[in-house]
Amino acid sequence: MSKRNSQNAKNAARERLRVERERQAKKDKAKRQVIVAGSIVAVLAIAGGIGYAVVQGNQPSHWEEAAEATVVPPANTSGKDGTTVVVGDSKASNDVHLYEDPRCPACAAFEQTVGETVDKDMKDGKYKLTFTIGTFLDGNLKGEGSKNALSALGAALNVSPDAFLAYKTALYSTKYHPEETKDDLAKDAYLIKVADTVPALKGNKKFQDAVEKGTYDAWAMRMSKSFDDADGVDSTPTIKINDKVVKSPDSTGSWTVDAWNKTLKDAGVTK
Repeated sequence: MSKRNSQNAKNAARERLRVERERQAKKDKAKRQVIVAGSIVAVLAIAGGIGYAVVQGNQPSHWEEAAEATVVPPANTSGKDGTTVVVGDSKASNDVHLYEDPRCPACAAFEQTVGETVDKDMKDGKYKLTFTIGTFLDGNLKGEGSKNALSALGAALNVSPDAFLAYKTALYSTKYHPEETKDDLAKDAYLIKVADTVPALKGNKKFQDAVEKGTYDAWAMRMSKSFDDADGVDSTPTIKINDKVVKSPDSTGSWTVDAWNKTLKDAGVTK
């Protein structure tokens, strides 16, 4: 091979090497750009996820929104936002005011033991019954059962006062009242199941729709606030007769029919 041909071959080899290096350099650059772009996307995705979580975390809950929403008061109520619930003869000279929470086990015990007598005395005209229902146990125990049950009670009250009383009795019954740590009352299906034991509510589509759509959720929150604002109420059940808090005279502090009758007598409540 001539010296000239040898030099040309070397030059050609160098050129091929240069081209190959440039090609590899472009390939490496493109790869780096892909990696950087992917990293930026990942960072943005993480930041976006954190931002979304923060935004979602700052969103008000359904019940917080309900507390600010326009109230649809149930029928058979009165007063501001329909938070005055009176059952019986509104002209009765005596008033028995019950303060309860749907999840409260002591309220359930009171209703199971004395509830029938309380309702009968009201129907006999000894007094009218006033109800203020709270939801503080949802905060203490976590959950939504008290609020959801109160909204459902509003739906029952919208049907009739008798449906309200019967439904409240069913919710507090030994069969259907859950342990306070169980949030069964937060489930619409459970509330409707209990309602089906009440003739006026069984298969009542209007009642069921109100429960499922939360028609009386805002009302429930206003009622709950009126409970929180009530004077002299620091536990449930709290019972006032003619605006005076009364306690069971039973030695155990629990309510019995005899204790209830004695309390009425001591308060001067007679037919």
